[in-house]
Amino acid sequence: MKAGRALVRDFGEVENLQVSRKGPSDFVSAADRRAEEIIRAELTKARPGYGLLMEESGEIEGEDGQHRWIVDPLDGTTNFLHGIPLFAISIALERQGQIVAGVIFNPVMDELYTCERGRGVFMNDRRLRVATRSALPDCLIGTGLPFLGKGDHGRALKELRYVMPEVAGIRRCGAAALDLAFVASGRLDGFWEHGLNAWDIAAGLLMVREAGGFVSDINGKDTMLETGSIIAGNEFVRGQLYKLLKNAAD
Repeated sequence: MKAGRALVRDFGEVENLQVSRKGPSDFVSAADRRAEEIIRAELTKARPGYGLLMEESGEIEGEDGQHRWIVDPLDGTTNFLHGIPLFAISIALERQGQIVAGVIFNPVMDELYTCERGRGVFMNDRRLRVATRSALPDCLIGTGLPFLGKGDHGRALKELRYVMPEVAGIRRCGAAALDLAFVASGRLDGFWEHGLNAWDIAAGLLMVREAGGFVSDINGKDTMLETGSIIAGNEFVRGQLYKLLKNAAD
């Protein structure tokens, strides 16, 4: 929450920087680092021996070899940079290679998503479930798109050609952690993306599962943190998205 308050304060300054010659990029990078420093200090105080995997600092080994925090201090940096209020802090706890708890905080909307393995997922104390829609023409699907110098643009366009005609709409929110939280809450019926890092999806994939949803990588396997690809939704939506994306890859 302390890191969230810092981000909201910094976010309030971004608009003033949009018209400056230097631009807000350096300011946002500093905000990202400040949030990570706050989170690292709080997590280390709470669990001194745990390791950390953080977007800015990388891998930090701990004395306790069984536990690791996986942290994205600012998911949705480009949104933040442009004054778009869709960004989040994402923290997951990994125990012996398995994600067992997660937190995603959307500070502008004051939405705190929390989950613990086997105990469900909540947003501000309200229990969440994935949407029950099973027909793709009724479904709103989230995705991520590659940008300048990043990702496979041709694959993205081909996948969109396969998925767009089958669904009610596609959204590109720009923050994978929030996309997965939105699947868990039923705001989105499904989500897919490639080229993600562990800190982008670790908390969110557990939230989808704890909300009754299903998650796999693009090949239908449980290796999302290694491959960086993910498909999420209820049982029917994930399965149908998987088939469409496999067809697009053939």
